[in-house]
Amino acid sequence: MVYIAPSLLAADFSNLAGEVKKIESADMLHVDVMDGHFVPNLSIGPAVVAALRKKTKLHFDVHLMMEDPVPYISAFRRAGAGTITFHAECGCSPVEAIAAIKASGCRAGVALSPKTPVSAIGTWGEDLDQVTVMTVEPGFGGQKMLLEPLRKIIELKTRYPRLLVEVDGGVNLHTAPVCKAAGANILVAGTSVFQAEDPYLEIRCLSM
Repeated sequence: MVYIAPSLLAADFSNLAGEVKKIESADMLHVDVMDGHFVPNLSIGPAVVAALRKKTKLHFDVHLMMEDPVPYISAFRRAGAGTITFHAECGCSPVEAIAAIKASGCRAGVALSPKTPVSAIGTWGEDLDQVTVMTVEPGFGGQKMLLEPLRKIIELKTRYPRLLVEVDGGVNLHTAPVCKAAGANILVAGTSVFQAEDPYLEIRCLSM
């Protein structure tokens, strides 16, 4: 089964509650959090996540593009996160980050930027619930998918058969079949869904 996670980054920020309502048929909501240091952009914080938590029952898949995510994990859990993902390239201890995420009650994930190999996941990989394969450079939406990183999915499935593998970046009706053929379990689709004439139909087609 493939899960669809529309990315809030592509939504109309002047009407986030309305935007989330129109993608209720999705499996989860992908929430990008940027600190302006790890990536050269800023997005949203726990207060926005908490406000949206009151508007939907969707699982919140929170992606922390932060240099030091650990101090913020409990705040995002309290705000309503169900899964929290940090980057393998950030400055924190992966073991500490995973422990903090799991202690908060969330599922733990790690994200790999396009040039980061699967080998960057150390012995702590067995403690993860999810790995996000970035198929664009993190920090900005609307980029074209890089196909080379999809090769990581096969290696991840071999090393960690029980893990869910998520693809994030440039997912649309044209690229989704390639992601699914590679073995992806979760597809993060931003522009494709939020800017579609019929988001419900777009979600259905992406999942097929």
